Amino acid sequence: MLPKTPKSAIWRFIKGSAKTLFVLEAVCFAASYGLYYRMNTDQDFRRYINEEYPFALEYYYKIGEIVGDSTIRQTDAINWSSQAAQFNKRE
Repeated sequence: MLPKTPKSAIWRFIKGSAKTLFVLEAVCFAASYGLYYRMNTDQDFRRYINEEYPFALEYYYKIGEIVGDSTIRQTDAINWSSQAAQFNKRE
């Protein structure tokens, strides 16, 4: 029977780093999917993103146009302009 030799410290470091990286990647994927899902289903959230982080909304629209749903940008623009017009009428 061969005697067991301990693993080197570098091997343990690589193995631990790989596990940490895998968990971190899974968490980031879940968070990005959650953000995409919320942007895809909630127009008010898209408006908030447009006001606070317009570059993020622009990427969302570009991805939508690549995937095939190119009407979201126009729908948002129409709804937001009509809401702004209604708001101006009240004042």
